[in-house]
Amino acid sequence: MLTVFFLGLAVAFHLNLWGRPAPSQGILLVDTNFLSTATARVSAAQLFSTTGADTSDFDCYVCHEKNKPPAIRYDTNGAIIIPSEHKDIVMGHGTHGRNNNCFNCHNEAKLDTLQSRDGRELHITNSPALCGSCHGPTYRDWEAGVHGRTGGFWDSAFGPMTFKPCTACHDPHHPKFPGRKPAPAPNPLHPERNLKTQHPNSREASNSDLDPVKPGLKKSPYAVGDVEDRSFTGVWMLEFGA
Repeated sequence: MLTVFFLGLAVAFHLNLWGRPAPSQGILLVDTNFLSTATARVSAAQLFSTTGADTSDFDCYVCHEKNKPPAIRYDTNGAIIIPSEHKDIVMGHGTHGRNNNCFNCHNEAKLDTLQSRDGRELHITNSPALCGSCHGPTYRDWEAGVHGRTGGFWDSAFGPMTFKPCTACHDPHHPKFPGRKPAPAPNPLHPERNLKTQHPNSREASNSDLDPVKPGLKKSPYAVGDVEDRSFTGVWMLEFGA
């Protein structure tokens, strides 16, 4: 019986049954909603640039009289009363209803245009200039490509970067964007390689692995002065196997 046990143990060691890495889990498919490049809304800029699109909602003078700004009415609580002709509009721009005056953005002298905070007349499609006149930091982030939906190329050598206007995502009358489920984290291509990097065989780091400047902390895996390995590309190759 003992002979059979040791024989089986020898076969197990020979086949390296315990040394094989655990089978990696399959990579789940990403929800196609996270792959879509469509925006949350259709902006005026997109409508006016689309042949045959219905832009009648922007023809204010079909109903309004020129050179006669429409009167704005408020209820006893100071909230704007939306006319029945615009019942689809829900006001909610700014806290405590501080931005509930139509003519903060719309040009009362020319209803089919916009007016910025500093009094510039803007085309109805130019929402970034309008929004940027109040939301300066966000506008600068949008110009830099770190806010909003960008497209095209990060590297200008290959082509231009494209920017979607503010109203392609935000409703100008209540611009607060609803919460959305975040996209899943990226899946590493070589999880076993990452596992070895994060969990070395030795249970405790040797003294040579400790940072002399900050005792108790491990040294960086990148050598000082090793510019190539410290680059983003080096880290990406380490973590994701690119």
